[in-house]
Amino acid sequence: MFAPVADTGHESSGASGPILIPKRFVWPYGGRRVFLSGSFTRWSEHIPMSPMEGCPTVFQVTCSLMPGYHQYKFNVDGDWRHDEQQPFVSGSYGVVNTIFITREPDILPSIFIPETPGRSHMEVDSDVFGHTFAYCQDSNFRMSESDLEVSRHRISVFLSTHTAYELLPESGKVIALDINLPVKQAFHILYEQGVPMAPLWDFHKSQFVGVLSAMDFILILKELGNHGSNLTEEQLETHTIAAWKEGKFRQCRTMDNARSYPQHFVHAGPHECLKDVALKILQNKVAAVPIIHSTSQDGSFPQLLHLASLSEILKCICRHFKHSSGSLPILHLPIGSIPLGTWVPKVGESNRQPLAMLRPNASLGAALSLLIQANVSSIPIVDDNDSLLDIYSRSDITALAKDKAYAQITLDEISIHQALLLGQDANSPYGFYNGQRCHMCLRSDSLHKVMERLANPGVRRVVIVEPGSKRVEGIISLSDVLRFLLG
Repeated sequence: MFAPVADTGHESSGASGPILIPKRFVWPYGGRRVFLSGSFTRWSEHIPMSPMEGCPTVFQVTCSLMPGYHQYKFNVDGDWRHDEQQPFVSGSYGVVNTIFITREPDILPSIFIPETPGRSHMEVDSDVFGHTFAYCQDSNFRMSESDLEVSRHRISVFLSTHTAYELLPESGKVIALDINLPVKQAFHILYEQGVPMAPLWDFHKSQFVGVLSAMDFILILKELGNHGSNLTEEQLETHTIAAWKEGKFRQCRTMDNARSYPQHFVHAGPHECLKDVALKILQNKVAAVPIIHSTSQDGSFPQLLHLASLSEILKCICRHFKHSSGSLPILHLPIGSIPLGTWVPKVGESNRQPLAMLRPNASLGAALSLLIQANVSSIPIVDDNDSLLDIYSRSDITALAKDKAYAQITLDEISIHQALLLGQDANSPYGFYNGQRCHMCLRSDSLHKVMERLANPGVRRVVIVEPGSKRVEGIISLSDVLRFLLG
């Protein structure tokens, strides 16, 4: 399947055969003896790498490879290592780096072979293999329209032939709320149960009628904050969920992004295909859809089975193509080379919408207003150099239920930093400081790596940062990835 690499970069003989493309491998992290091994040698041969002239800590070798998907790793002084700055996955040989070789060769001088020293595009300045490397890598990858079409078709076929029933866990619980509950009580229930949203049940109609989400609480707190200096417990007690839902759309019509809120109950059945479930989430701009089953034709006696999310659908895609990822060429492209996500505008790109970011001393009221006005689910919190410090998401609003903090604060007087500290001991999987809050990646990371990270429970977006400085370069959400994959 793979071309042998017995000559490690030398020109092949004149005999006819498959097209081989030179690929330069680099290990920039030092060592005494460094070898390269990979799927293209069937992991049976260790190819010696040579120090780069003038930079003895950087080792390199050029191999001639067949076009396609390859895995590789480095043996440094007897230890197996992978380059964390390059796309990598967990494979049969542990954590390995990955590359996808197109039929167009890498941009290298034609006379460049390991024994012939020469200046490479990696030696741009003294900061060899810094952020310049990530940008240079993008130029070596081009997204073919045919590869994109093939990948999307295969993903579409998979999602169309599998149903929401496959998302149901073997055991677990699903939280539903009575629509006549006071908002305050619902607020505390979601916080205590560690969920950011819940379906609403109307006993009079004997059916599910909607969903209460974190955005509802943001809108409620903003509205109540406009009517007084503090958000009192009594104010929240007088507002039932039903009363709030009744006036919600009237309030939303006064906002520019009113169209982003669905005006009907979005749900799915267990036998609907995963593609339809994903499209319902994307088209209605909701975080998840309830999976509801009824044995009667008129839909009476409905049973709430699950809350389906894009994260679960993405996990199904990753699991299905885990051992055949080569059939989806676009998965191995760096995210920096794909029109995906929201990026910080470069110089001269004044027409691009800026990425919403805030400083930690900005008010919580400003953060909530930005979540509403920009119609985003999260905001990176950065320092004066735009380096990532934290992230504030819609679901973080439920932490204000801890110790009834909502009754003791003023939205415009408490800072985002203080709001984050309020819930730092939360036990919710969506709570503050529970595990890693900021999930980061580099623009040189593969789409496959980003997808696997987003498929983890509770992860709804990754922040693209510059190596070293962690300066925010962009953000990619679950919905961004699914929209791209589904076209």
